[in-house]
Amino acid sequence: MNEIDEIFGEVAQYFSVMSEPTRLKIIHAICQAERTVTEIVEATGSTQSNISRHLNLMHRNGLLSRRREGNQIYYQMADDTMAELCRTACNRIASRIDDRRPMKRQLAKLMPPPARRGARA
Repeated sequence: MNEIDEIFGEVAQYFSVMSEPTRLKIIHAICQAERTVTEIVEATGSTQSNISRHLNLMHRNGLLSRRREGNQIYYQMADDTMAELCRTACNRIASRIDDRRPMKRQLAKLMPPPARRGARA
């Protein structure tokens, strides 16, 4: 295997960690601030065992950091680049979905964009 193959393999592994919707929900839940496992479970609507499995995988792959305080474990993003990549991808996909919705296109035609401040009528 040459160097470029090794790099591509690592990049594929990096992105494969995010190939599960629950993991994207976890990133969404903790991208702004650290949260306990219980808070992440509540934010994602998943089960504790399922979330714990995903958190451990994400931690092992360097995406999350964790700390213990008493009997609570707190998780936060350790890789801000991944959070930004996910945010960008989610915004792009959401925009494409919105653009395909006929109602939005019809409303856009009926509602002109807001006037810019300082613009003369």
